[in-house]
Amino acid sequence: MLAADPPQSTPLPTSCDVLVVGAGPAGSACAQWLAARGQQVLLVDQHDFPRDKVCGDGLIPDTHAALQRLGVLDEVKSLATPVTDVRFVGPRGGHVDVPGTLCVLPRKVLDHVLVRAAQRAGAQLLTPLRFEAVIETDGRVSGARFKTTAGTHDISARWVVLATGAVPQALIAAGLCDRRTPSGVALRGYVKNEALAARQPERTRQLHMVWHPRLRGGYGWIFPAPGGLFNIGAGMTGSHLPQKNGKARMQDLNLRQMFDAFCEVYPPAAELMQGGELQGDIKGAPLRCSLVGGRWSRPGLLATGEAVGSTYAFSGEGIGKAMETGILAAEALLLDAAAPDADVQQRYAAALRVLKPKFDLYETASRVNHHPWIADLVVWRARRSASIRRRLTGVLEETQNPGRLFTLRGVTKLLFE
Repeated sequence: MLAADPPQSTPLPTSCDVLVVGAGPAGSACAQWLAARGQQVLLVDQHDFPRDKVCGDGLIPDTHAALQRLGVLDEVKSLATPVTDVRFVGPRGGHVDVPGTLCVLPRKVLDHVLVRAAQRAGAQLLTPLRFEAVIETDGRVSGARFKTTAGTHDISARWVVLATGAVPQALIAAGLCDRRTPSGVALRGYVKNEALAARQPERTRQLHMVWHPRLRGGYGWIFPAPGGLFNIGAGMTGSHLPQKNGKARMQDLNLRQMFDAFCEVYPPAAELMQGGELQGDIKGAPLRCSLVGGRWSRPGLLATGEAVGSTYAFSGEGIGKAMETGILAAEALLLDAAAPDADVQQRYAAALRVLKPKFDLYETASRVNHHPWIADLVVWRARRSASIRRRLTGVLEETQNPGRLFTLRGVTKLLFE
């Protein structure tokens, strides 16, 4: 079992080479990468592990690739539910099954695996410490202040990495927040239904992604987790509308009503909920997408993961890209201990800019969430074309542009192929 707040007789460390704030996938990946290469790393989180995290829990090919780089793919696969395909369901109920390299593992388990891997590499985990502010020396970030059970504690560092997720408070405190509102919102619950899993074993081998007019602006999902457990939820992208004053306001929506609507309009969701037992509360969380909404760095500080918007707007998937950006942050910091801040910042920004066009493609494809009839056309054509089904697999594997399928222009081309 991992240690939580160190005993009062054990003084908290006061300095390190790199201080990573946030021990989710991005922070743990960054900490592991740095520690394995000789850096003295402190990995700090406000929660003891294992801890829950609101997420769909689906692990798609880019996540598998990142886990492989971190050396934990086999461990994760041994704990996860393997999945053979994704069932895309259009508003009229038509569906197409798209094969892929997929599995499902609750974030409570996955994040603990990643934290332990960082510790094995040599990173020191400190919990529960809550980030309060950065410490500056001559205008450069030189550490961070945390709240502990005993008061406040300062840690100085050559570099600080902020991996605190989509909630904006840490970005605001660090001076990196360009937009306080999220890109989207999601709500999920865990439902245990072992009878359904035994009666319909195929339900434990598929991810379900569902579009419907009652879910306009978003989608619903059902992902099978280990032990007869199902992750069921609804999410909305583009949840906040820009205003003339440069701010944004949330659209008039009730996410719980959207979740309930999903359970009404999609029979497998209704069956799951009616015959199952809800495990814990249904919880919501914000999403930051498309590498926008926050600055990527300032002297002495890099931000990574969902803090910089590492989630795809189209699918809401962000675990793989969070780890990837965490590794990119680590590689930028390994440039040279004596390298000027600007060189490290530029190297990191250049790496993220390589990823940005792909995020933009998924941002374009996310329009299907506001025009669900497009999903109907894609499903209709895909059921009749092996080529289009291969393209959908390519979207999962990031080898195909989703905008060529899930946009009006893309569908128009499909109709005439």
